[in-house]
Formats: sequence, C-alpha cells, structure tokens
Amino acid sequence: MPIIEISSLSHPGVEVFSTLTEIQLRNRIEPDKGIFIVESPKVIKRALDIGYEPLAILCEQKHITGDAADIIERCSDLPVYTGSRELLAELTGYVLTRGVLCAMRRPTLRSMEEVCREARRIVVIDSVVDATNIGAIFRSAAALGIDAVLLTRNSCEPLNRRAVRVSMGSVFFVPWTWMDSSLSELKNLGFRTAAMALTDNSISIDNPILATEPKLAIVMGNEGDGLPRETIAEADYVVRIPMSHGIDSLNVAAAAAVAFWQLRAPQS
Repeated sequence: MPIIEISSLSHPGVEVFSTLTEIQLRNRIEPDKGIFIVESPKVIKRALDIGYEPLAILCEQKHITGDAADIIERCSDLPVYTGSRELLAELTGYVLTRGVLCAMRRPTLRSMEEVCREARRIVVIDSVVDATNIGAIFRSAAALGIDAVLLTRNSCEPLNRRAVRVSMGSVFFVPWTWMDSSLSELKNLGFRTAAMALTDNSISIDNPILATEPKLAIVMGNEGDGLPRETIAEADYVVRIPMSHGIDSLNVAAAAAVAFWQLRAPQS
C-alpha cells in the first residue's frame, strides 16, 4: 500500500486532483482515458461496489487509519497521496468532504436506445447547469422510480465532482447518457413526453391521463428560463405543478422530486 506524503502542490501524480479542469478530466479527445473525481468515503464505497475502476486516492493524514481505512485496504495497489488538511485544501481549492478523494476511470457511455430500452419512466434534463441541482435530481430519480436520465449537452455533467457528492452516488445507479436529438426521437422509442412548464394550456400534474401512460418522459427545464418554446410545443403534454400563496415556480430539483412521485409508473 504505497502511502505518499506530499509537502508541495507540485508533487508528481497529484495534478489529477488539482490542475485539471472538468473538461480535461473528461478527455473528450480520448474518452476511454477520461477520469472523474469522487468525494467522501460513503460515495467512494458505492462507486467501488458497482465496479468503477479507482486510479489514485488523496486523503488527509488522520483519515488513513480512520474513515478511509477500508477504502485504502480495498485499493491496496493504488497510490495514496496524503498531507495536512490545509495543504490538501490549498491543492484542490476546497476543504475535502470527510477528508478523502478518489480519482476513477470514466465508464463507457451508453447509447440513448440502450439506456431507455427497459425503461417506463425517464427524465430529460434540458440545460440545467447547476451541479447541486443535477445531483439532487439524480438522488430523487433513484429514490422515486425513474429508470433513466437523458441530458442535453449544455447541462452540467453528472460525473462532476459536486454532482456526484450531492447525489450520494445515485449517478452510479441510474442509467444516463447525453441526448443529441429532439423529443421526437423519444416518441420513436415508444415514449410520450410531458414538459414541465407553467403555460396557459398546461394540465395539472394530477390529471388522471398522465398516470395511464405506460412509457413517459418527464422533461425538466433549467433554473432560470425553464424549457425552450420549441421543446414545449413538441411535447405531448404540458404539465404544471399547482402552487399556493402566489408562488410561481419551484427550484428545478424540488420540482423534479414532485414530478417523479406524482408521475410514477402505474402498478402492473
């Protein structure tokens, strides 16, 4: 078990935790060599349990024999870089949650057809750029019966470090991929689409017709502008969540949780 104590921000091998941007970690030129960062022992364990390949660990000294001990034992052939809490915070730009980071190999991205093949309820995330919201949507999706997640390319990436942590590892369990086509492609896969939007012609989320759909795609817009007009026009249903006290919107992550619960698949 190679424990490597670092005293400098330029120590060879730690650049994956510090100087590489999210785009560089993704390695769009050679996706099979892409990396992502997992934060906190519980989330790292979930990634290991599902089979993700670890590459290196960054750990505060006190956690080597504490919260990270069983992770280090499971990854006994990996380099474990360690240092003081202050040095590692300076290295990464943030205080480590529970004192542990793990660099992991990115999985092979699946096609939309493969991700949706057995699904009955999916969510389409359109232009949501906040990592916290992405993580929260995935956490609700995992808990409330969503079978798959599709994201437009201008959304925050689910393997973003903060999104992974906020999701508590749910991004590892709910199948997801990028969506490069229009909603019509989902119709070709057998889905009806429900765009979540506050418009004059929207129907209430508790409308009984929605519960009868065998395959439904719930389309969520971004934090500021919601869904584009053309997306709303293309959807089979435009759906609103009734609200009280003059409130005209919900945070997208909160709205997603409400939608997932109300529009869950009918029981067979």
